[in-house]
Amino acid sequence: MDLSEIIEKLKDILSEEKEGQKVLDRDVALALHIHPQSFACMKSRQKIPYEEILAFCAKRKISANWLFYNQAPESLIDTTNQYCYIRYFSQVHASAGGGAFNDTEACERIKLDAFWVKRLGGEKEIKQIEAITVTGDSMEPTLEDGDLIFIHRQKRQISKGGIFVIQTPHGIFVKRLQERLDGGFDILSDNPLYPTQTLERDRIEVIGRVVGALKNLE
Repeated sequence: MDLSEIIEKLKDILSEEKEGQKVLDRDVALALHIHPQSFACMKSRQKIPYEEILAFCAKRKISANWLFYNQAPESLIDTTNQYCYIRYFSQVHASAGGGAFNDTEACERIKLDAFWVKRLGGEKEIKQIEAITVTGDSMEPTLEDGDLIFIHRQKRQISKGGIFVIQTPHGIFVKRLQERLDGGFDILSDNPLYPTQTLERDRIEVIGRVVGALKNLE
């Protein structure tokens, strides 16, 4: 669509807001927070003010795809909801044993399909979930070296049980935690070859609860 067509659509929207009153280019310019003279220059040059139009649409909950491409909003729902993205810290490794780890914070976005979105609790929960990689064998057979784990950053209640990613003075680990009567924590491994460790409460930061894992198939 060219700018003239978009302007006519914007006039239709504003006309409804003004209860059928005639809407001029000047009214469109003011609604977009653009000086009318500058808007006239844009129109003559076919320069579409995308940022201002997108803000206009967002404020009124209007689909930009409808405005620019005549796509019905309902036709976009299934495709839009099919995938979600989460942050993956590819350089952060939670040791499940004696393996090395790297705590740099470089991250990328990975795409999850509808199956994983549902499995991890839906779109609302996905916003709180991040992913890192497991190293070592102390959580075998539950988690193995190279598995991708999903961490819910808001779920930190140890009393509810589960597997957690923790930060200790010795690095980042993925373990089961058990509260002690003296206020500290027992750090438990699923692999019976690894002994239980104990740390004081102030020496552990709970990063989040592991809510899912993607197995390493190599």
